[in-house]
Amino acid sequence: MTLPAPQEVIDAAIAAAAHEPCIVIVEESHESEIRFANNTTTTNGRRRDRRVSVIRFCEVEGGTAAGVATRSGEVDVAEMVAAAAGDAASSPPSPDAAPLVEGGEDPGFAAAPTEEDLGAMAPVLDGLARAFDAARSADRVLAGFLEHQAETVYLGSSTGLRRHHAQATGALHMVGRSIDGARSAWVARSTEDLSSLDVAAMDAELATRLGWAHRSVALPEGRYEVVLPPAAVADLMVDVVYSASGQDAEEGRTVYSSPGGGTRIGERFFDLPFALYGDPAEPGLECAPFLVVGASSSEASVFDNGMDLERTEWFAEGTLTNLRYHRAGAARSGRRFVAPVDNLVLELPGATGTTEDLVARTERGLLLTCLWYIREVDPANLLLTGLTRDGVYLIERGEIVGAVNNFRFNESPIDLLRRTVEVGASVTTLGREFEEWVKRVRTPPLRVTDFNMSSTSAAS
Repeated sequence: MTLPAPQEVIDAAIAAAAHEPCIVIVEESHESEIRFANNTTTTNGRRRDRRVSVIRFCEVEGGTAAGVATRSGEVDVAEMVAAAAGDAASSPPSPDAAPLVEGGEDPGFAAAPTEEDLGAMAPVLDGLARAFDAARSADRVLAGFLEHQAETVYLGSSTGLRRHHAQATGALHMVGRSIDGARSAWVARSTEDLSSLDVAAMDAELATRLGWAHRSVALPEGRYEVVLPPAAVADLMVDVVYSASGQDAEEGRTVYSSPGGGTRIGERFFDLPFALYGDPAEPGLECAPFLVVGASSSEASVFDNGMDLERTEWFAEGTLTNLRYHRAGAARSGRRFVAPVDNLVLELPGATGTTEDLVARTERGLLLTCLWYIREVDPANLLLTGLTRDGVYLIERGEIVGAVNNFRFNESPIDLLRRTVEVGASVTTLGREFEEWVKRVRTPPLRVTDFNMSSTSAAS
């Protein structure tokens, strides 16, 4: 099926709205995926998806209301415009109402959607074939998946604004197991450029970790000094940023709420001068430089679609600097407009060294390579619970001496950063729990005291 060009959909929808206030978003995705198990590829597929959102605005008693219609694939533009108008007419006034964003046309708006290059997968597949051979000869079993997406977004408004952004995202996940299934390890890499993936290095890392697990040590629950590699740190930092809603903090519902009312913006949280930020122009982690919102929330508004995004520091020098506010909320609270940014960077300025360096300086502790099934327990202090998986290793006198059983942990990433005693250099990484939603991340390894392993776990 040949779909009409995204630009045609936008123009047709705005025309059908008779130039009444209207925003149209067309998100185009081309994705290829290859899965493998038991040292051989198993399935592959290629998908093309289109998602269209039409947002109508109308005056109702007490203010301006917004209505949304969302469809996939080939759409009936007139039906969507009418459905969105009906939704708006039957809705109460929007508390996030603001003038629609004005502007011109982005360079590249007229371009066709970007498609992924299947040829880019060829060197990765060659590398996997060699890794399968090496695994078979060493009685190891590899499983996992390779994915690559090309995503393009077009945004048009009745104000004349026309915005466009295209980006590629790729990732390789690999799990290695011993032939009897008793030992396992996981590694993953994220990159826009699949040719940069070093499959041999990833397989060598799995082999090393499986080798560490030849000795198994049973440990009880308790508090342990731990070394967290960048991937594990990434999974813990996601909730730190996701919780950064200004309105939620003002309502007393998050770790960023002040006990006396209001927010904790301006408060020093960490002795170490951590910086936690998002930046659309961050080298290697570039993302959409404008806001795209399909439905309003307490922190992001459909009225703000198309607003420019910039580097936003959530924490600077250990101090809470910003929380998210849409324009209407910012005006009410006397704050500035701060929107979500689709990447995340945690760093300690001047920090150097790798995970291996932190392990070498640990007298006794645990290396936690992978966290899993992370859930929020108490938003007031951002307490999380989760499980370790595919590799917990005992460190003694700076060396890995064996694998230990899995644990359930209960930890607040805010408290964890307060108890951090050593930080390495930040590197591009990919967490396991949240990789589907947060793919552009740069974090450092951390060495942390008193990590709370609340119970042992039979998870494997």
